[in-house]
Amino acid sequence: MTERKRQMILGLMLNGVGMHQASWRKSDSRVEEAYSLSLYRDAVRAAEAAKIHLIFLADSPLHSQKLFPVRPLRFLESVTLGSALAAISDNIGIVCTLSTTFTEPYNIARQLTSLDHISNGRVGWNIVTSYDGAHHYSDQPMLDHSARHKRASEYVEVISRLFNSVDKAALVMDRERGIFGDPSHVHIEKYEGEVFRISGPVNMPRGPQGRPVYAQAGTSESGKSLAAAYADMVYALSPTLEEAQDYYADLKARTAKAGRNPDHIKVLPGCSPVIGESEAEALSMHRQLNDLINFEVGVAQLQDLLPGVNLAAYDLDEAVPAEAFPETTTVQVMQSRYELYRYMSVERRFTVRQMVEHNCTAGGHWSPVGSAEKIAEEMHHRFNNAGADGFNMSALYQPGGVTRITNLLVPALQARGCFRTEYEPGTLRDNLGLPYPEEIGRG
Repeated sequence: MTERKRQMILGLMLNGVGMHQASWRKSDSRVEEAYSLSLYRDAVRAAEAAKIHLIFLADSPLHSQKLFPVRPLRFLESVTLGSALAAISDNIGIVCTLSTTFTEPYNIARQLTSLDHISNGRVGWNIVTSYDGAHHYSDQPMLDHSARHKRASEYVEVISRLFNSVDKAALVMDRERGIFGDPSHVHIEKYEGEVFRISGPVNMPRGPQGRPVYAQAGTSESGKSLAAAYADMVYALSPTLEEAQDYYADLKARTAKAGRNPDHIKVLPGCSPVIGESEAEALSMHRQLNDLINFEVGVAQLQDLLPGVNLAAYDLDEAVPAEAFPETTTVQVMQSRYELYRYMSVERRFTVRQMVEHNCTAGGHWSPVGSAEKIAEEMHHRFNNAGADGFNMSALYQPGGVTRITNLLVPALQARGCFRTEYEPGTLRDNLGLPYPEEIGRG
């Protein structure tokens, strides 16, 4: 049998009117539809026509008073939106973000199993631990970083059992004999850990994929360990090729050490391309967006990512010195973002202004600027040089940024032969080249 040529996996992250802080200010942004289905419907239909593998719905319960004057932090809740998008699409995967800190395994197992059935096996779960927002749920303080990740590790172990608690064979549905189900195929297990003590089963049969595709974005030590043990795909923070290669090699090695096939975890670095008809147009577009940044709010947002660093002590056009950064282990926010901006400031001598522009543009992710052909070449280079299995892309602005990805960048990748022109038949797992959980049959 001829081995199939390795091709990129492409995701498209939908974040309301776009990743850039000022994206909603563009005259064609459709910001008035940011809380309506219409904006997302059009993006999903364009992505599906381009044969993109999956839609990635980032989400968080957090509201920010600092950001609200200049942009919303989040838009529609991911499972609600994902359900609507599943109903108006046929092939594209739908990855929903749900926090292990602010939810319970049983509820999420029921929601995602339901959505996997509704979508005929196209659902993924982006596993996040969250770094803020506890005050929305109770008067208890936010769990520290290690406690959040301990809870997440048990959570994924528990929910994986729940997803597989009712075999396909449990549904007999014999009208003549009056037998609907076979209890011998329902597995009632009790889990007793340090965090969770619960019993199954989930009260519905397994979804078409056995369980949803697990996505994870951690770059801390505990985050990478969780990914190596459980994740099917990783949304990686890899702004440079060297960082991408280091992360790729590290995660694949950890996955092998965890007893898994490294090919069964797909590394998709974030990519927020600025695509022009020409490089000059792309540079001009990027400059126009950055000129609209509210730097007072941008600095405040960056400050939240750099606790213990007094950004007010530095001019916008100064770089923050190494001695101003506390040890990463003392940081309770997203350690990956903290490490990224520490590196940018100390090693690459980015000024505060440049870090704000980078954060407001792509949230720390790689943001190539140029023509579709140039960006496709750079993506292809990373893909061919052990830096990625594909990319989770995000448009800087909506809807035009999505259209440039689907109508310009995807054809440029297809012309290079590194991206497909048709969907694979079957589920999201089939399209990602992932195995099914051992407990589930393919029949």
